[in-house]
Formats: sequence, C-alpha cells, structure tokens
Amino acid sequence: MTVTVNATKPDEGVLVRRPGPQELHPARTHRRRRALEIALAVAVPLLLVLLWQLAAAQSWIDARVYPAPSTILADGWDRAGAGELWPDVWATLKRVLGGYAIGTVAGYALGLLMGSLSLVRAALEPLLDALYVVPKLALLPVFLNMFGLGEGPQIALVAATVFFFVWISTMAAVLAVPAGHRDAGQVFGASTWQMFRHVLLPASLPAVLVGARIAAGVAVLVIVASEQIAAADGLGHLIFDSRALFQNDVMFVGIVCVAVLGVVFSEVVRIAGRLLTPWAPRDRGPGRS
Repeated sequence: MTVTVNATKPDEGVLVRRPGPQELHPARTHRRRRALEIALAVAVPLLLVLLWQLAAAQSWIDARVYPAPSTILADGWDRAGAGELWPDVWATLKRVLGGYAIGTVAGYALGLLMGSLSLVRAALEPLLDALYVVPKLALLPVFLNMFGLGEGPQIALVAATVFFFVWISTMAAVLAVPAGHRDAGQVFGASTWQMFRHVLLPASLPAVLVGARIAAGVAVLVIVASEQIAAADGLGHLIFDSRALFQNDVMFVGIVCVAVLGVVFSEVVRIAGRLLTPWAPRDRGPGRS
C-alpha cells in the first residue's frame, strides 16, 4: 500500500491511498513470500554445512574431532544400510512416544481440572509449582529406584517432563477463556459436558497444543540426556559411547539423528494441532507477515 499527499492549497492536503501488490495480487504476493521463506530456510543450513565441509577440507579445523559432513553422511549411510543405526533410533523413539502420550494425557486432564475448579487449583498449584522447578534429570535416580533398570525410568522421565508443560499450558488456557463465553453457555442452559465440549475445549485447545508442541521438542532433549546416563541403547547412548571411544563421526551421526527426530516429531504435533483446531489462526499461511 502506498499513500501520497496531494496539496491543492498551501494549507490543505489530500491523502490518496493506492493499493499495493499485496492488496492487488494477494495470492501471488503470498506465493513469492512463501518461496522466499523456504529458500532462506534451506539456504542458511546448507551454507553452514558447505562452510563446515570447506573448513574440514582446508584443515581449518581438526577433521578428527570435527569430521566433514560428507564423512558423517557416508558413515550414517553405511550404518543404516548395515542395520546398526535403526535399533538405537527405535529405542529412543518408543521411549519418547510412550512418555509423551502418558505426560500429555495426565497434564491435560489435571490442567483442565485445575483451570475449571478453583479449590482444586488452590490445593495443588503450590505443590506442582515446587515440583516444576526441580530439574527433571534429578528425578532419574528416583525413577531408577521405583522402576529398576529398563524402559520404565526413561519413559517416566519423559512423561514427567511433558506433564508440566502440558499442565501449565492447559490450566492457563482454560483460565484465559473469556468470562463472556462461559456466561453465554450458562444462559443457554449448557450442561457440564456441553460447557466443556462447546466452550472450554474450542477456546483453550489452540493454546494447549502450543504447549504440547514445545513439550515434543523438550521430550527429545530429555530422553537423549537420560540415555547417556542410564541406558544400554538409544541415540543418547550412541552419542556418549562413541565419544568415549573417540569415534567422532559416529557421534555426529547420532547428533544428526536426534536433530531430525526432534524436528519431525515437533512438526507432526504442529500438523496434528492444525487438523484438530481448524478455527485457530494459522501459524503459516496467507496474511502472516
């Protein structure tokens, strides 16, 4: 949009609004903007990888400590082809999915309850606030004592981490539902279930899913740290064990797999959120600057 001032007299001006390309051709402008965003998203990581490759080839960095991306890719391809990589990927993935499912369900249920009932919130919020600030890795010995060695402590640690993110976002989202929405439901004689189904759920779900998306990324971080301490397999164990054996190329293969897993998991949660909340504002699409 452009605005010009036409002065017909020294003390008089007329504002003329001329539509810009975004108003005249919104679809074309959006396509160009989206293409630019995708190009930047691809170009920046690619440029960094090429710089890393060049630095290793020119011996600007020690390739024994920081292997070239081509070396990491070749080693990852060989390990995947030989079937040595997939057991660790699957071990990490099943722990993340199991813990994420438990933590999400528990966090959403309690957050909804505490957001709806002030007495429950007054009783439990101080305790949960105190537990929230405890580093979750500090709870790993507790879970080891409770569940012993195996999958239990890993899944419990992820569930505890995810629980707090989902609980906080759910409770805050329910409390943020405008009072007018609740009043309208009461005026129309909505039952408790109808109030939840038609008022609280649609109004709070977009914010809840934002918390769930954040929890997805944090879940991957926590499980990798936990596997480095108390696991015999998984990507975290692969990274830590390969570093101890000075197999830095294998270590970076594990790091790349963790990054890919985190991005894919977070994106799956984002897409699921879009499908579950078609009424919510889009985080990507026309109209977003």
